[in-house]
Amino acid sequence: MKALLRWFALLLLALLALQLFFVARIALMAVTHPQSTTFERSEAWRLLQEKDPLRWRQQWVDYDQISDHLKRAVIASEDDSFAWHEGVDWDAMEKAWQKNLAAEERVTKLAANGARAVRPPKIVGGSTITQQLAKNLLLSGERTLLRKGQEFVLAFLLEKVLGKQRILELYLNHVEWGEGVFGAEAAAQHYYRKPAARLTAGEAARLAVMLPRPRYYEKLPHSSYLADRAGVISGRLWRAELP
Repeated sequence: MKALLRWFALLLLALLALQLFFVARIALMAVTHPQSTTFERSEAWRLLQEKDPLRWRQQWVDYDQISDHLKRAVIASEDDSFAWHEGVDWDAMEKAWQKNLAAEERVTKLAANGARAVRPPKIVGGSTITQQLAKNLLLSGERTLLRKGQEFVLAFLLEKVLGKQRILELYLNHVEWGEGVFGAEAAAQHYYRKPAARLTAGEAARLAVMLPRPRYYEKLPHSSYLADRAGVISGRLWRAELP
């Protein structure tokens, strides 16, 4: 019993040390720009192993050098309650959970009725911009309850330590927009041959719609879904509140 308690105490100490490490990393981001994220490093290694590493594109630009159109488009597309939540949007997560359950039930019924080549259900996410930043900055891409729980903790810490504007600035400078394309400046140059500060509302909307599947839409620039969804986001820009 004593040995079990000792191991439990050591586990708690290790968990506490990990949280203190994360707090220190986040506090440092308040005054310095992180050169890379965990996700970017994993992608850089993958490209080094599989393809030409020279395809890497990234350039930091400050918050005021990114078009307000892009800021609004990303908020409207990815996290329309960004200005108000504290890191996690519980309502959005509940809706995503319900959609995923309904999709799984439909697939199960089709399979039970003898349907062939049933596609797996499309998984809908409910992560906020803050959660996505927490995952990309500091965590692995594995989908486990433990990793998700840590993501919640980090999202709360990011909100408390950095604030909304810094979170959005970090997110826009490190989010993936194509294979080896990271950040708003790299995306603007890659797709439109212009700086991020000069993106129009339509261009910003198309970039925002690409975010859930950037490498997929990079290969399908004339996708009808991309065009239709970008039109919807363009019409919602005025509602997106900037920090």
